[in-house]
Amino acid sequence: MDVNAAVAAAAAIAGVLTGVIAVLAFRWSEREQKRPTRTSLHTDPVLPPGVDTVLSVLRSSAVVLDESDAVVKASSAAYALGLVRGGKLAVEPMILMARDTRRDGEIRQVELDLPRRGTGRGEALAVSARVAPLGSRLVLLLVEDLTEARRIEAVRRDFVANVSHELKTPVGALSLLSEAVMGASEEPEAVERFAGRMQIEATRLTNLVQELIDLSRVQNDDPLEDAEPVRVDELVAEAIDRCRHQAGTKQITMAAGGTADLRLWGNRGQLAAALGNLVENAVNYSPARTRVGIAARRVTAPGGDLIEIAVTDQGIGISEKDKERVFERFYRVDPARSRATGGTGLGLAIVKHVAASHSGEVTVWSSEGQGSTFTLRLPEAGAARDRASGDQMPGLDEDDETGQTDGTTTVSSPYEPFSAPEVHP
Repeated sequence: MDVNAAVAAAAAIAGVLTGVIAVLAFRWSEREQKRPTRTSLHTDPVLPPGVDTVLSVLRSSAVVLDESDAVVKASSAAYALGLVRGGKLAVEPMILMARDTRRDGEIRQVELDLPRRGTGRGEALAVSARVAPLGSRLVLLLVEDLTEARRIEAVRRDFVANVSHELKTPVGALSLLSEAVMGASEEPEAVERFAGRMQIEATRLTNLVQELIDLSRVQNDDPLEDAEPVRVDELVAEAIDRCRHQAGTKQITMAAGGTADLRLWGNRGQLAAALGNLVENAVNYSPARTRVGIAARRVTAPGGDLIEIAVTDQGIGISEKDKERVFERFYRVDPARSRATGGTGLGLAIVKHVAASHSGEVTVWSSEGQGSTFTLRLPEAGAARDRASGDQMPGLDEDDETGQTDGTTTVSSPYEPFSAPEVHP
């Protein structure tokens, strides 16, 4: 009995010890699980309530950093801009800003130019970076892309500078000529000569102001507010009549042809100005005793039929490098010739905006010394009207709606795109 009692007592003691050890092990395990580790600090940080939701709707690129500069949270825009790569903030100046803010709690902001990813042209990405503390150990970085805003501002500055320069030339000439007239008051021939020059400069100034007004209108107005069916042959006739005097002075023959009875849907004034500018350019940049042609035709396109109006000249042509810039404001292929003819450098910019506002485009083909062809490509009246309103267009008969025409011509070469009667100045 003594032996059995001893065995039972030993078993009881062993059981108690095992229980104590199990409890101690369980408590130790709980403490270890609750203790933050280096890995958990990096991968499972706790954002303040609501921050995650706010960051998801911000337009700015957002990055949240912890005390070791590891990325806790980053928006998709931050990855798109190349701010975060491989789970780390890739912009050293921003990392230094975050460290300074974490140290003293001060909000910091700076504008930076960053290299753009994926381009070998050295283009810079302009950004504004703002760093603020987020809780006790996190830092919030907000980055705004300023590239487009800076580009627009540069365009605006260039435009103002160009306008100032263009206005200064005729205004300065008028000032000098008026002084010359006053000094030659007793010489009728000199007064007449200076007065003639003043008239030329005044006309140039008037044309510049009018084209600035026209450009402002086509940029700000909606052409479809006053849209109507416009006959292409009437637009061509107006353009030819507008340039008849200049063409007659240089003995330039103007010819019109192509498909008859075509119609566009849009603002008549803007369309007439665009085609007139193309024909006027063709006359101004053509040598004497050459030919300028205007041809219109219908072409089939996936979104509906288009009307192409091509203006062809046999002038000086345009180089490859200039073709990319001819539609810029105030850009001139030949500045000396432009000033001699009173050109402002705004005509083709107006054409481009009119084409774009009418859901079309303008293109150029040219070869130096051989001539140029500018082509306006715009939706035909029926297709454009249907997309705009879906209603029956007034003024079109049944044949017009079914696309019946009097005949078409083909483009045989850039210089003679049609067979048509000549219109002599």
